[in-house]
Amino acid sequence: MNLASIPSPSTGVIELGPIPLRGYAFCIIIGVFVAVWIGNKRWVARGGKAGTVADIAVWAVPFGLVGGRLYHVITDYQLYFSDGQNWVDAFKIWEGGLGIWGAVALGAVGAWIACRRRGIPLPAWADALAPALAIAQAIGRWGNWFNQELYGKPTDLPWALEISEGSNRVAGTYHPTFLYESLWCVGVALLVIWADRRFKLGHGRAFALYVAAYCAGRGWIEYMRVDEAHHVLGLRLNVWTAIFVFAFAVAYIVVSAKLRPGREEIVEPDKTAEAADSTEVADDEDGAEDADAQEADSADKDPLKKDSAPEAADKS
Repeated sequence: MNLASIPSPSTGVIELGPIPLRGYAFCIIIGVFVAVWIGNKRWVARGGKAGTVADIAVWAVPFGLVGGRLYHVITDYQLYFSDGQNWVDAFKIWEGGLGIWGAVALGAVGAWIACRRRGIPLPAWADALAPALAIAQAIGRWGNWFNQELYGKPTDLPWALEISEGSNRVAGTYHPTFLYESLWCVGVALLVIWADRRFKLGHGRAFALYVAAYCAGRGWIEYMRVDEAHHVLGLRLNVWTAIFVFAFAVAYIVVSAKLRPGREEIVEPDKTAEAADSTEVADDEDGAEDADAQEADSADKDPLKKDSAPEAADKS
């Protein structure tokens, strides 16, 4: 018998009149807003402009949501396309099911498009956003608590999670893996902020550190989960994904530090300076035109200058 435990919500939906407020979606939305706020402060501190992070997020967030859902549906296709399942459920993102790997991968594509349009180096933007993404994940994981999903093995620890009887779940107390991952993500954010200040990480290395640190925690947390998943050589697919992504992120940090040490000095083009340069060019052109006009007027008034023009032409 547990002396203490974490209760689960009786429902994941709060009815606000005719509008259903779903806990899972609410956590995702709050996470996005917090990430943009933190990322904006870090971007401005790096020399960027306020509002740029939000502008790029307009591209990155939709791409990320699509990528996260695609990863989940592809890796857990049996939940939607096997016998007795309704494939329409694959589009019901509010019921849970976002793969962080797909979200980051396709979100990066959206961010790359937006950065390219503004002349901003993607690695610098990713470095500024790295700890903000970890905090967003920490908040978003509480959506699993609302949906009573992705919990771990049975346990009688004081912080065990109470799960009620429901579809594809058995009532009992389990490891709150959502809480473990949420706390781990907060630790990852603090690690990245500390390392960035201590070592002046640049050229995408702060982002790579976030990826590596997250994967290190996701590996052991994923191993504790009991929800249905594909296995390869005895390990869950997401554990293998965490291992490979971790190795790639560490390799990137090492190689990048050798090839491009230090941090970017300029992270965003200065539109004011560009406008000033264009104004100077325009002034120079106007000045040249005025000088030509003045010379032409003086030639008209001085007959000697007018007569010298044909002679110069004859000599040529």
